[in-house]
Amino acid sequence: MSISIFPNLVRESSSQYTKHDQLFKQLIHTFFEEFLEAFFPEIHKQIDFQSTVQLSEEFFTDLIDGDVRRLDIIVQARIIAEESLIIIHIEPQSSVQTNFHERMFQYFSLLYHKFRKPIIPIAVYSYKENWDLSQFNIHFLDKNILKFNYFALHLRKQNWREYIKKDNPAAAALLSKMGYSEEERIQVKIEFLRMLVRLRVDPAKQRLLYGFFESYLSLNDEEEERFMEEARRLDEADEILEIPISYEERGKKKGLEEGLERGKKEVALKLLKKGLDIYLIMEATKLSLDEIKKLQKQLEK
Repeated sequence: MSISIFPNLVRESSSQYTKHDQLFKQLIHTFFEEFLEAFFPEIHKQIDFQSTVQLSEEFFTDLIDGDVRRLDIIVQARIIAEESLIIIHIEPQSSVQTNFHERMFQYFSLLYHKFRKPIIPIAVYSYKENWDLSQFNIHFLDKNILKFNYFALHLRKQNWREYIKKDNPAAAALLSKMGYSEEERIQVKIEFLRMLVRLRVDPAKQRLLYGFFESYLSLNDEEEERFMEEARRLDEADEILEIPISYEERGKKKGLEEGLERGKKEVALKLLKKGLDIYLIMEATKLSLDEIKKLQKQLEK
C-alpha cells in the first residue's frame, strides 16, 4: 500500500492549543531534567544538563496550504563526553488522534531539516484510551520504505505507586494523570502532598506543582472530608495540611483585596458624580490620583 508522506502537513488551530498544553509545557520546561530522570532514565544519563538550552517555540508552516503548527517543547543539549549536540522534542497529547504517529514523523522531519542535528522525539499520552503507538511505517508493495520510532509515555498505564518514593517533582505532579482507581484518589493526593513536603521546593515551584495536580485530580467535598481524616493521622500531618490550606487562604486574601478595591472604585465613582473634589476623593478612598482620573474619564464617555 502506498501512502502520502505529507497529506495534511502539521495542522493545529489556536483553539486546540488548550490549557492542557500550557500546563504540561510549563511543568516539563520547569522540571525538564527531573522529567527525564523519572520516565526516561536511559536518556537522562546521557545528557549534560549544564548545557541544555530551551529553544523558543518552533512554528512550522504547511508548505502547501500555509497552516501553522506550534511544537511545544524543544530543548538543545550536549551528550556527556561528546562534543555533539542533540535536539529533544517532547509532545504532550491529551486526546486520541489515530494519525498522531504520522504527525510525530512530520515534526521530526521538519526539526531535522531546520537544525541538522540528531532529534530525540518523545510523545506523552495523557488520555484514558489505550492508543499508544510509538512507530510510523511507510510500505510500498512488499517493501518497507520507512520505519520511524519515537519514545512514548502513556501516563494512564503507569502505576502511581511505583513513583511515590522517587521524590521527583515531575513524577509528583504527574501522579494526577496516572492509572489509579476511583477508590485510590484520596490516597494519591495524600502521597502527592507527602512528596511535596519532602521535596521542599521554592514557593513558586510548589505553586506550579500543586496547581498542576489540582487541575487533574480535584477531590469532591465528601472525598475532602475523608482526606482530612486520613491526613491527620500521619506523622507529617501538620506540614501536609498546611499546603492546601495556605493556598486556600491566599485565594481568600486575594479575593478580599480585589473586593475592597472594587468597593473603593464604586465609592469614588459616586463621589465624582456628585462633583466632589478629586483630592478629597483620594483622601476618602485611598485611591491614587491616576486611578481617580481614569474613573473620571469613564464618566465622561
